[in-house]
Amino acid sequence: MKVCEIFSSIQGESTYAGVPCIFIRLSGCNLRCSYCDTKYSYEEGSEMPIDGIMREVLSSGLSTVEITGGEPLMQEEGLHELTARLIEAGLNVLIETNGSLNIGNIQKAAVIIMDVKTPSSGMSSHNDYSNFSHLKNTDELKFVISDRCDYDWAVRILKEHALMGRCTLLFSPAYGRIAPRELASWILADRLDVRLNIQLHKYIYGPEERGV
Repeated sequence: MKVCEIFSSIQGESTYAGVPCIFIRLSGCNLRCSYCDTKYSYEEGSEMPIDGIMREVLSSGLSTVEITGGEPLMQEEGLHELTARLIEAGLNVLIETNGSLNIGNIQKAAVIIMDVKTPSSGMSSHNDYSNFSHLKNTDELKFVISDRCDYDWAVRILKEHALMGRCTLLFSPAYGRIAPRELASWILADRLDVRLNIQLHKYIYGPEERGV
């Protein structure tokens, strides 16, 4: 598999925020979001056997692992084998995906954290809404919100696809584009049953730090 980096950090997003986690960042992405903070993963990286990945993960001593990117599903065959082996090793496996590729074949024991691309990303036309039918109640949907347009769009998607109560719903303020307080005020005004999802790692380590 082509791996950009493997590192241990505090999980910065999702309901696992604050949990020590080892990250496997795979190389390559089929989207080019305007607010992407890991553009280096588009091309950087080197081939690594799954045995080598497993050795690094198991030697970390951490029980939670996230496979991210880039876009992990671009390496689907390797992803399935890696996920199965991580689960067999007794690890809690999170898979972060951009929602443009079908998630139907991902191991059911893994937690899917799927990004639904909002208009400000420039990639909302790439959302595969059929993925909603594959979601488990343990999975999570993330909407990165840059402005009021994104917020209103996300609320409409929740209603049109009857997503409330299906799984955990995350509204994440795009770092540097909107104040978390502003997004929080909209959520409270609408009594919206979602979770405000601040990128904790950017506040701990700074927005430019890699490997965190």
